[in-house]
Amino acid sequence: MSTLLAIKQLRVRLNTARGPADALRGIDLALDRGETLGLIGESGCGKSMTALALMGLLPEGAQVSGSIRFDGQELANADEAAMCALRGRRIGMIFQEPMTALNPLHTVGAQVAEPLRHHLGLSRQEARKEALQLLERVKLPQAAQRLDAYPHQLSGGQRQRVMIAAALACGPDLLIADEPTTALDVSIQRDILDLIGELVAESGMALLLISHDLGVMARTVQRVMVMYGGTVAESGPTQAVFERLAHPYTRGLFRARPQLGLGRGQPLATIPGRVPELVDMPRGCPFMDRCQRAVDACREPPPAFAVAPAHEARCFNMEPGHG
Repeated sequence: MSTLLAIKQLRVRLNTARGPADALRGIDLALDRGETLGLIGESGCGKSMTALALMGLLPEGAQVSGSIRFDGQELANADEAAMCALRGRRIGMIFQEPMTALNPLHTVGAQVAEPLRHHLGLSRQEARKEALQLLERVKLPQAAQRLDAYPHQLSGGQRQRVMIAAALACGPDLLIADEPTTALDVSIQRDILDLIGELVAESGMALLLISHDLGVMARTVQRVMVMYGGTVAESGPTQAVFERLAHPYTRGLFRARPQLGLGRGQPLATIPGRVPELVDMPRGCPFMDRCQRAVDACREPPPAFAVAPAHEARCFNMEPGHG
């Protein structure tokens, strides 16, 4: 497989009320055609910021350095015209909350048809016909009757299916799904994730999935990157990362996940402390102040240490392996 996306030493600095702050601090990422990759971590760790940098949708005044190469084209600091040509055409994105991402003043059919008219030059009638086929493809119930419905007339799961249809309209090479099941109940979550998996496998597109849910990652993506403080704490094949749990942060996320069989009133395990504000990140390992395995060496940024083939962790004092 050939490399579709290659991100090297990506850094993003934002202007905040408390001064400049580094939101991303040297992200390296590679994604082949047809491959699935997950970004996981708590809110504020840099997952969505990575996707926004890739899409050219960072907050105004953000400073970007490093390289974002998509199919050989450099996107870091690319102009708006170049990004508009890619968004919706070769890179599709499913946003976290469809009720805010969809336009309440336009029908869902018109919104699915818009990229078809803009990028492919289809007529209004042709785009409407294709939009119906897309809505049927994502299994929207009674798609023909709902073509002229407005977003507020649909359920959360139905709106998410509309978002997926719009993201897939032009047959993109890369699909970015940013917490695509956050506002949905558990049964609908599984349906949506299964649908995304089916569509990705069917079309051969690459998938970048952003989530805080370890279970979602375990059954959806081939590789995973655990992010914390704007850096990659651990990365590798999903099964290998979840079996080894080399970085203390990865181990903490795993322990804190909800589990069946807990006794009534028994509290869930938690990671001590909370994610620091961007301007308060430690100079060294960003997880240092919350880590029970921190040592003096952690005052400097840790390099990526090999755990196993294709599996790395940035930690001077890794967790012992299972067994």
